[in-house]
Amino acid sequence: MPQVVVYPPADDGGRRVRFGSRFVGMAYTLHDIVEFLYRAGSEGVEPEDVASADWVEWRGAGPAVWAPPRM
Repeated sequence: MPQVVVYPPADDGGRRVRFGSRFVGMAYTLHDIVEFLYRAGSEGVEPEDVASADWVEWRGAGPAVWAPPRM
């Protein structure tokens, strides 16, 4: 499984996602990250797996946060 880094929410609520050294896209839900993993060849991964996996690093906010911080 690739090392996954999920960055803090942007102004639109999307979170940049990186696999290893490669940026793979903007995720707006856990399902988006599952889709990125599927496209990268990882099958059978569920949103619950992404939320609790030790191979996912959540930066700035955990897996339940998809809205930008309020100013």
